[in-house]
Amino acid sequence: MSELVFGLDTFGDVTLDPATGERLRHPQVVRNVVEQAVLADEVGVDVFGIGEHHRNDFAVTSPEMVLAAIAARTERIRLGTAVTVLSSDDPVRLYERFATLDALSNGRAEITMGRGSFTESFPLFGYDLAHYDQLFSEKIDLWAALQGEQAVTWDRGELRAPLRDARVFPTTERGSIPTWIGVGGSPESVVRAARYGFPLAIAIIGGEPARFAPFTDLYRRALKEYGRPALPIAVHSPGFVADSDDEAREALYPHFTESRNRIGAERGWGPATRAQYDAEVDHGALFVGSPETVARKIATAVRDLGIQRFDLKYSNGAMPHPQLLRSIELYGTRVVPRVRELLAQAPVTA
Repeated sequence: MSELVFGLDTFGDVTLDPATGERLRHPQVVRNVVEQAVLADEVGVDVFGIGEHHRNDFAVTSPEMVLAAIAARTERIRLGTAVTVLSSDDPVRLYERFATLDALSNGRAEITMGRGSFTESFPLFGYDLAHYDQLFSEKIDLWAALQGEQAVTWDRGELRAPLRDARVFPTTERGSIPTWIGVGGSPESVVRAARYGFPLAIAIIGGEPARFAPFTDLYRRALKEYGRPALPIAVHSPGFVADSDDEAREALYPHFTESRNRIGAERGWGPATRAQYDAEVDHGALFVGSPETVARKIATAVRDLGIQRFDLKYSNGAMPHPQLLRSIELYGTRVVPRVRELLAQAPVTA
């Protein structure tokens, strides 16, 4: 098996001031995200991803701007997104922005594309939600055409003007932007990633990770059918690491539940219960606990799904910055090495 890659993801959740209990203002949250990424680099994490949102409870609307600041203060960590809402952006401008980030970071930029589970960006930027699926389909097609950085003629869309012998600048040293497709459980999205030859990132935010094995199997079959080589698969899941299982569970619970219920109220979900939370920690998508507990759960997911990368979404609601820093430290210094040890041994159980 190729070397497993470990990432950390954040949406730039607006967090609490530990001294006052008040929510921090957006500028401080953004600065804290940069500090979190610097620590992730220092403790050996491979990739740092930032999600894009356009609402009051998340502070990052332009991940590549924050990643550029991180690039200036780090040396080795790869810098990506989790995810970029391609449907409400322009692929040409997006490519130029990430090519610029790639230059500033000395070739460490990557991007994960998704349709987005939040839709605030569509009316904000003048897009019709009735075109939700078509926008993504057309724009991922154009993004794929831009890879290679040669002159592009593209006229396969109805919602965007065609291009004639267009070039994008700056060019990158590798000649492309490493691109992942983020999916939440749609077989059509899995097959589309294979069709374009992009690595797959599966967001597992509920339920037992092993139940996503049909999607990883489908992706591998689709790659073969399209005549493409094997490509890596990543899993993105929420979690939190503390010094003990009890500390991790109790520290995360109020913040995770408040965030879930706030978003759930917008979407018509019922209130979350403690029993549901505990079930997700014990057997589901929440990777929460001591370094040993989290490492064992990650190792099990890697074996069950045959993945090559695991990204822990370490920010979950308004959990204060110092707690997030400790989780990052434990993830890099204790969880990651322990997962590697476990995978080198006999099969593990969570």
